[in-house]
Amino acid sequence: MAGNGDIQWCFSQVKGTLEDDVTEADIISCVEFNHDGDLLATGDKGGRVVIFQRDPVSKNSIPRRGEYNVYSTFQSHEPEFDYLKSLEIEEKINKIRWLKRKNPAHFLLSTNDKTIKLWKVSERDKRVEGYNTKEENGTIRDPACITSLRVPTIKPMELMVEASPRRIFANAHTYHINSISVNSDQETYLSADDLRINLWHLEITDQSFNIVDIKPTNMEELTEVITAAEFHPAECNVLVYSSSKGTIRLCDMRSAALCDQHSKLFEEPEDPTNRSFFSEIISSISDVKLSNSGRYMISRDYLSVKVWDLQMETKPIECYPVHEYLRSKLCSLYENDCIFDKFECCWSGNDSAIMTGSYNNFFRVFDRATKRDLTLEAARDIAKPKTLLKPRKVCTGGKRKKDEISVDCLDFNKKILHTAWHPSENVVAVAATNNLFLFQDKL
Repeated sequence: MAGNGDIQWCFSQVKGTLEDDVTEADIISCVEFNHDGDLLATGDKGGRVVIFQRDPVSKNSIPRRGEYNVYSTFQSHEPEFDYLKSLEIEEKINKIRWLKRKNPAHFLLSTNDKTIKLWKVSERDKRVEGYNTKEENGTIRDPACITSLRVPTIKPMELMVEASPRRIFANAHTYHINSISVNSDQETYLSADDLRINLWHLEITDQSFNIVDIKPTNMEELTEVITAAEFHPAECNVLVYSSSKGTIRLCDMRSAALCDQHSKLFEEPEDPTNRSFFSEIISSISDVKLSNSGRYMISRDYLSVKVWDLQMETKPIECYPVHEYLRSKLCSLYENDCIFDKFECCWSGNDSAIMTGSYNNFFRVFDRATKRDLTLEAARDIAKPKTLLKPRKVCTGGKRKKDEISVDCLDFNKKILHTAWHPSENVVAVAATNNLFLFQDKL
């Protein structure tokens, strides 16, 4: 992968219906590539998981193309009701995480607010025929009619992809689960809610170990909540979690079983000149992601993405404004609740670039080497593959140039909260409401 600032991005494909009346259940709530990038999973508010598979022809064609076809669709979660608290539990999928592949089947974890499930996705292209005790349609044969023994044979059949729930991890969270992260040992994983982080073993469903607990004895003293948590990609004893106060804590599970005391605290001192009524809300970190190398991490707050070096706690080493032009609009964004939107962020496969979303179906790509940035739009009017994406610009006042869009014309209902970058190629997946857009570099 070259420096991504010089990349020209082009449209590859769009998935999902293009009608204007979008049902709430169809809104995509998470996007995740697997470890080799051949599969791409999306979860939606209706509790469904859709897995797309890379088209083998597009992978090996020259120039290669990033095209995906539907591989498997299944209902992961159903709506539930908590009778003790009289609370409805949504079926919405909050996060999906893939496990590394160990055999021909694929495994993934999906979670809603309360329950995590481990799914096995496997292929079947053969079936057994010629049973002795039952007919081909499954009816049991009368033993008196069996006069000879048959040797069952294996016959080819049309490929079937089956998703089956292997484990259900429930009843461990009082608050809504916002993160799951598989450990590098591929045996354990963490799940985080507003106040606690639990450690699970993938084989054990009826118990988890509470490793972080920030719940105060008196809930009236509550000042911050956990917003995201992730394991280090290589060191299985290290995890980080971010908070609504704009801090990131790094914990080492070797130092104590309960990680209430962090090993490192990453926090940027606030600039007093920017202090306002909204300072606390916009400094809340909505996502944190460790780099693939494990040396850096990115954190996304409402207006910016920051890059931190794990060896330096005092301040971020890079800071990229995502939509600084919204700083003057915070009052109306507070009134329409947009200020509480939780934007995610992601690394490119070689850590040279960062991507995150914005409003008006814009998404931003930042190149760390050249410090160049791009604003691109996931728009429906580009339905032709290989169409180059035109960089978009937002003007804040005065005269508007031809290609610019005024900040007052931005559509705040169209927001890109979830994005994913292929682990080894410049192919990106962007969730815009109920559509999944795929873009790739113009080779």
